[in-house]
Amino acid sequence: MRKALITGINGQDGRYLRNFLIKKGYKVFGICNNLSDTDKVSLENENVLVSIGDISNQEYMEKTILEVLPDELYNLAAQSSVSRSYENYIESASINLLAVVQMLEIMRKNNIKCKFFQASSSEIFGIPNQKIANEDTEYNPCNPYGVSKLSAHLYVKNFRKWNNSFAVNGILFAHESPMRPEKFVTRKITKGIAEIVQGRRENILLGNIDIRRDWGYAGDYVEAIWLMLQQEEPDDYIISSGEAHSIREFLEIAFNHVGLDWERYIIIDSDLYRPVEYEELIGDNSKAKNKLKWSPKIKFEEVVKMMVYYDLNLLENN
Repeated sequence: MRKALITGINGQDGRYLRNFLIKKGYKVFGICNNLSDTDKVSLENENVLVSIGDISNQEYMEKTILEVLPDELYNLAAQSSVSRSYENYIESASINLLAVVQMLEIMRKNNIKCKFFQASSSEIFGIPNQKIANEDTEYNPCNPYGVSKLSAHLYVKNFRKWNNSFAVNGILFAHESPMRPEKFVTRKITKGIAEIVQGRRENILLGNIDIRRDWGYAGDYVEAIWLMLQQEEPDDYIISSGEAHSIREFLEIAFNHVGLDWERYIIIDSDLYRPVEYEELIGDNSKAKNKLKWSPKIKFEEVVKMMVYYDLNLLENN
């Protein structure tokens, strides 16, 4: 039985990847920085063990990796909020960069032959010089989160050369699901809609609703993540839907799903605009399609409706 270690197993991608790997017959070990008793029950079973710890703590990570001796290590943990990265540069650098360097160094010095996946981000492109990005597009991050992710991305790419290791970057464009944390605008919208329907709130405050993003479905993306580690040679891939939609479109689909006019409930708050913002970036996923034989299955509109439906049910049952 193959063993996989997933950092950030209680996050959106961690939950989907855990379920995917169990179906593939893996023994799964997970790391997260906090976990409620309810979450622990929902995450753990006979094929999943979860440990609570700090991935930036080298002693803890070395002990964990040596105990598990995974065949595959999926680093999904991150300080993933762009807005929060402006508030705490050190936190972003520590979790998004230093922890990655430490994991790879632990594997190197202990001669652990483990395939390594790093969750990179489309934010490494920042304000692009082209609207469609591929793996060779110039990097130009425009926020602390993007800078920290790019630093880790480059380290993984070069570590692979220095040590002839199987270490890869998955350049993940935005991907949503009902498991998306509420700090992200998509889940903020769908949870807000459920509360409006229930009469628990009157409006939703948002920033720039005209920015366009390449949004996919997290359940699709974890398959691509896994496929990257099943290749004969390590390489980096863009994982994206290949199309862009605005937050305004998200609002229209989400509110139409419950029969409401979104313009009656949305208040634009200029304080929620990012200091630096790019209008649109689409990921060219042709390399993943050709080499991994992967393509996204769930369309944007389906993802939006899925999230609204989930939050409506969640609120009705609580």
